[in-house]
Amino acid sequence: MLLLLFLLLPVLAVLWQHPYLNVFKHFKVEEWKRSTKEGDVTTYMDKALKGTVYRISGAVPASNYLQLPKTSTQSLGLTGRYLYILFKPAPAKYFVVHLDVATEDSQVVRISFSNLFKEFKSTATWLQFPFICEAAKGSNKHLVCLCSPDLVGLAPSSVRWTCLMLDLRYILSLYLNRGYSHLKSVKLCANLLVKNLFTSDLLFDPVVTFSEVQQSRRALHGVSPMPREMAFPVPKGENWHDFYDYVRYVLLSFLSGVLYRIPVDFQRLLPDPILKLRKIIGFGGYTTRWALWAAGGSVVVYPCHALIIAIALDSGKQTFLAGHTDKVSALAFNGNNTLLASAQIGQPSMMRLWDFPTGKCLCMFKAGMHSVSCLSFSYSGGVLCGTGKDKHGKTVVVVWNTIQVNHGGEAVMLAKAHTDVDIHTIKIAFFDDTRMVSCGRDNVRLWRVRSGALRSCPVNLGEYRSLDFTDLDFEAGQCEPDDRTLFVCSRSGHVLEIDYKNVAVRNARRLMPTEVQHSHRREKQTFNSGPGIALNSICLSSSFCATASEDGYLRLWPLDFSEVFLEAEHDYPLSSVRISPDNLKVLCTTATGNVGCLDIQSKDYCTIMRSHTDSVSAFSVEGSQKQLVTVSQDNTIRIWNLESMQQLYEFTASDEMPCTVSFHPSQHIFACGFDTGVVRTISLATSKLLEEHKQHRGLITGLTFSPDGNFMYSCCSRGTLALYNCAMQKSHIVRVLGEEIFHSSQWGFIILLRIDVSILDLDSTALDAAMRLCFAPFPLGHLLVTTSSQKVLVLDAKTGRLIRMIPQVHKQSCSSLAMSPDARYLLTAGDRAIKVWDYGMRFDVNSQVFIGHSEPIRQVRFTPDQRQVISVGDAIFLWDFLESDLEELQEDVTSRATDSPRQLVPVPTVVSPPCLELSSIQRLAEDKGDNKILKLKTVIGYNGNGRGNMVWNPDTGFFAYSCGCVLIVEDLHSGAQQHWLGHPEEISTLAVNHDAQVLASASGQGSGDSRCQIRIWSVQDKACRKVLFHHETQVQAMAYSRDDRLFVTLGDYVDRVLALWNAHTYDLMSSTCFSEPVHDVAFSLMSVGHLACVGKGTVTFWLTEQQGADISLKVHKVPVPDAVGPAELTSLCYSTGCLLYTGTNTGQICAWDTETNRCFMTWEAVDGEIGILQCHGNRLVSGSNTKKIQLWSVLAVQELRVKGSSARSSSVLLEQEMTLDGTIVSAMFDNCMDMGIVGTTAGTLWYINWAENTSIRLISGHKNKVSEVAFSPQESHFATCGEDGSVRVWSLASMELVVQFQVLNQVITTNHIDHPIWSNSCLEGARADQDGNLLIIFILKKDGTHGPSVAHGQGMTFRVLTDHRSSPIHVIQCTRKQRSELGVEGGDLWLAASADRRVSVWVSDWMKDKCELIDWLSFPAPTGPEVPSPLPPSLAAFCPWDRNILAYVGYGLQKEILFYSLQQKQVIETIPLPSFAMSLSLSPAAKIIVVGFSERLLRLIDHKVRTEQDYVGHDDAVGLCHFTPSGKQLFTASYNEILVWEVQVR
Repeated sequence: MLLLLFLLLPVLAVLWQHPYLNVFKHFKVEEWKRSTKEGDVTTYMDKALKGTVYRISGAVPASNYLQLPKTSTQSLGLTGRYLYILFKPAPAKYFVVHLDVATEDSQVVRISFSNLFKEFKSTATWLQFPFICEAAKGSNKHLVCLCSPDLVGLAPSSVRWTCLMLDLRYILSLYLNRGYSHLKSVKLCANLLVKNLFTSDLLFDPVVTFSEVQQSRRALHGVSPMPREMAFPVPKGENWHDFYDYVRYVLLSFLSGVLYRIPVDFQRLLPDPILKLRKIIGFGGYTTRWALWAAGGSVVVYPCHALIIAIALDSGKQTFLAGHTDKVSALAFNGNNTLLASAQIGQPSMMRLWDFPTGKCLCMFKAGMHSVSCLSFSYSGGVLCGTGKDKHGKTVVVVWNTIQVNHGGEAVMLAKAHTDVDIHTIKIAFFDDTRMVSCGRDNVRLWRVRSGALRSCPVNLGEYRSLDFTDLDFEAGQCEPDDRTLFVCSRSGHVLEIDYKNVAVRNARRLMPTEVQHSHRREKQTFNSGPGIALNSICLSSSFCATASEDGYLRLWPLDFSEVFLEAEHDYPLSSVRISPDNLKVLCTTATGNVGCLDIQSKDYCTIMRSHTDSVSAFSVEGSQKQLVTVSQDNTIRIWNLESMQQLYEFTASDEMPCTVSFHPSQHIFACGFDTGVVRTISLATSKLLEEHKQHRGLITGLTFSPDGNFMYSCCSRGTLALYNCAMQKSHIVRVLGEEIFHSSQWGFIILLRIDVSILDLDSTALDAAMRLCFAPFPLGHLLVTTSSQKVLVLDAKTGRLIRMIPQVHKQSCSSLAMSPDARYLLTAGDRAIKVWDYGMRFDVNSQVFIGHSEPIRQVRFTPDQRQVISVGDAIFLWDFLESDLEELQEDVTSRATDSPRQLVPVPTVVSPPCLELSSIQRLAEDKGDNKILKLKTVIGYNGNGRGNMVWNPDTGFFAYSCGCVLIVEDLHSGAQQHWLGHPEEISTLAVNHDAQVLASASGQGSGDSRCQIRIWSVQDKACRKVLFHHETQVQAMAYSRDDRLFVTLGDYVDRVLALWNAHTYDLMSSTCFSEPVHDVAFSLMSVGHLACVGKGTVTFWLTEQQGADISLKVHKVPVPDAVGPAELTSLCYSTGCLLYTGTNTGQICAWDTETNRCFMTWEAVDGEIGILQCHGNRLVSGSNTKKIQLWSVLAVQELRVKGSSARSSSVLLEQEMTLDGTIVSAMFDNCMDMGIVGTTAGTLWYINWAENTSIRLISGHKNKVSEVAFSPQESHFATCGEDGSVRVWSLASMELVVQFQVLNQVITTNHIDHPIWSNSCLEGARADQDGNLLIIFILKKDGTHGPSVAHGQGMTFRVLTDHRSSPIHVIQCTRKQRSELGVEGGDLWLAASADRRVSVWVSDWMKDKCELIDWLSFPAPTGPEVPSPLPPSLAAFCPWDRNILAYVGYGLQKEILFYSLQQKQVIETIPLPSFAMSLSLSPAAKIIVVGFSERLLRLIDHKVRTEQDYVGHDDAVGLCHFTPSGKQLFTASYNEILVWEVQVR
């Protein structure tokens, strides 16, 4: 009985307040025991109400008030949604009312309203509403209010009694996106009369009576008559509104933040709520470690971003625990799964304790640390332990007492400890609430709470102390608690059994991957580089153990780990594993957002949840098959069953991101647009790629089919619109519309209407911009447009006439909008919330707000049958649309469309949906003519010839630099590169605006251009927005103003032009030509429109003044002080506090006062030219041609500027100095000047850390021309050499430099590189010198070794061949041949080609000291004055597809490739070329030939199908091209830059 009463307490706490609660009567205000008064608070007999009221008067409202409850520590606990206040403002006086409201997450929000407030204001914890006091009807004051409803001020003399109704739930939801819990306190401040307050969940109308409600059926709308004890008296036969005012909180009157009287017939959108969350597709968000069993193994609980989901395994029904405001980072249950603890990320982290059976949040508290990573409950639920990091990154362990939580109490911190050890997992011992165990990198520790302190001791791990431990669990069974064994797993595969009582390792095992041959494959090997199985999680039952490992396997072991008796393979690493309470099922999670369950008895595996691993960008619904397709930033396209929400298919695009998607209205196909501008159509019936369109150059922003499916439309971020004809079997492009307007009578675009939305709102002072749009269903003929000012414009689609405007739809921009199929409802998304609107705007409250997403919502739509609403963003939300059944009481806007019957789709039986690579299904496309075989993957090198050609934004992490004519945007964490092409010449300098959204790059003149090219790039769209032409030669410096409104460019010493541009439109505003060279320019950090440039002996200060569209420049030239001498100023940078620093070519730094434009200080920095200066705060960095980068403390400079000679110090301090490998040409540092990136003329980008005094190479390349590239046999490494005398060895996987050898005073060219030949018995090499001699090198190998070594006693054998004497040899190539081929004994076939157009072919058998010339080829060449100088190289290579044929290119009678047969002794084929080749390579994997030309062109020739493809991106002649031994990659070199291409062989 007591248990039943305990369970009913939460229900009874609400029922006793129903249907309403008289607050003054319940709390007995007149006794002043549970309430308090301050100042002039008296009772008063009001004649109008014929009863006693309270009068609160006083000059200061804060000192005269009536408050409920008595103290601020108490709470009213009133749960009613509506609060009714019966009051009358005092004439000609101000009044204030404060309401403290508790939210579902235990946050207290104050809601205040007063006629003292002039405008609406809001913060995270306070909402202030102005209140309009209307005069009595018919008075002059009343007429003024009707004309000016925004009038706020003193109450008029004829003010009346007012019934104020506040919808507390709606207020919190609309303004703060929070859920309402209860009313905590009320404070009524002077000056007013108050009769009473009452709360209720019912909507009362003071006008109607019980009989009127029954007759008018208003009860069906949720309207009830006012209770008699709360009603105002009305004379018989009179109208209630003639005597009193009724003020309600409604959407239309509150969006402006003002309270005033509304119409009598108050109505709202019904039912309320109209949406109900049904299911969410998603898991994780912050971590994928947490998925827990509940309800005895029938329910699984896991986080999904800011929500916690409990899913029933038998029915798939989901329930939701909502309240967290950020992503959930940890979960923990007590022993009987009744109490759930959860933590969210943040600083500090917030924690919640839930009563899991009811889903109620019991309490919320701050964790006292940042980033809670692990939680553990004691079995009884009385103690909770958690670990995380503090603000300094140090590990923190906290223990809370949670015994009183179930009884309305709070969680109390018992102990807290800081530690230097790493903790990955911590658990409370099930036998003692005061004992805990943790594990992490290099440690396992036992913890104990005693006397309010938390102490720990380490386990002696011995030889296992350096392992990375990931998880732990206690042995299950019936033994004594202290004798229980603790099992700990590690990433190296070790499982340690620890004696808890003796704090020592009892046993250690290492789990190894087996090599047992299965029927169809070998067992999948571990992802970890070590030999053991990398274990991420372990869980024990009384009879077996379950492990989750990095290799994707869930394994079940006996407790002695003798064998695996059951396993389940996954495609990705597992994060966690949990055994059900009945030991019959095992739950596991993957790092890619999957939750699965293994049934041990039936050995069946089912996937509980699959999810995208990144934000979902868009979706589309297919009506007949009930399927949903989604695209995500994780580069996947996924197909889901809309009924079961199970994943059916998955398509991946590894190198491009899908952006938008659309189902065909009648066929089982869909179209998808990508960030590369490609549009693909895919058939689900055949899983084939049908078409691929490449008309767009920017990111695809829109994609849709016409209703009949005959046409498809697409648009991109660069403003291009494309029309496709889909009526035929093969869709084809009809027309592409760019910036111009096309008029066509057939298959074209006809511009029917152009609407300028920027001027439709005549009351707005700012120009508006269209953001999203949609058409209303037929036959309304409406076009809905959302604008940047948070409005929805309803336009006539034929005439463009503005029909109506909905203001302030969301607080921020509206990210999506959609109409219901029956045209009655409108959906909008913004502020991470969804709003459902009545499209006819027939009610007083026309919308409802729904929250749940933790990230911006990307798209929201109705399903075709209008039974559900789908929204996507952080996850996929499916809502039930609870449309009202009382349609006969509502006036329709248009006739309701007939709903088609729902067709149930059977749940798919596929356990794991097929994952299809887009790269593989592309080969199934019928038309592949536009497919490129080569794709640029990596560019190795940095252009050290530029200046300021590297940018880094430490706030956003944006990092870009140039190499030749390629602009490279690189992720510093992963090393992934993006390549922005378009510049015709080498890029000289870069500039990025202050929010890192726009990047400017400049290069020299291109072919056909008379001026330099400046490209403006959108960082978000990864596309060029505009190309500027103004400077005649090079651009040496560019900069954006502090407010990003201006953009300045500076030409080199020949051009000498400074140009000022509008940074929004990039129109030229001003241009100035100097008489002498100017070297650098910069904008002021303090003053908008101020900039300076430096040149020969002077600093030029500029001031921009703008009047309308015109701009003028005021110039002030200031010479350098005589103490500096005849020096040139070469660099400058602004600092805070009106300071400007300049550097000279003699190594001096000058400090300038920008208020007076005078130099007040100079110092000698270095003996050389200073080219780089950068300053933040009191630290200055300088870089010079002495290869030194210096850090200065300039704290004294500011004081010296202000105080002059009275300053305490007049010197600067050199804090640190580093010497790099070349002249400093670019540098970017963070705001603290602790770390930065520096570029040098040696082609290196360095990471500089002043705090650790370290410099690390980020980007490295050759300084001069690259001569040759060679690959290791296993393709793990490659080597390059160049004319800078260096040989560099690189990792082929990471493209990072491994080792570098420098030959002093030597130039390494192609003619001096060994060409190795790998065989089973020896390593052979050939080396050529400039005189045409061939040196054959022979190195023996020891038996049984895996690499080459010199055999003792055998030495080296050299053989010198002088057949090509006096002519440099350009290439040597070796291959293997069968002994019977060509009729000559020997296993090695090799050739040499020399500059005199001669090729020698040899057969050798080095074990027999045999080398025989089998062919000698001489190719003719024309003579005369047209002979180029220098001559193109003579190049030859064996054809991999036929080793008896060699290919030759060189200077000759024709520009062509010659194919010569060694068997037929003649040329059997020729392929014409556009010019003479500079490099040649033949693919070993396919019949593909690659040729490089001096015109910076790379040509690929498919010898099999006789097609050609040309590629650009090189900055100089393509002097080297070389396929890797596998043929999967191609390396090309253009002077000192190396380009790596992926070969996509079809």
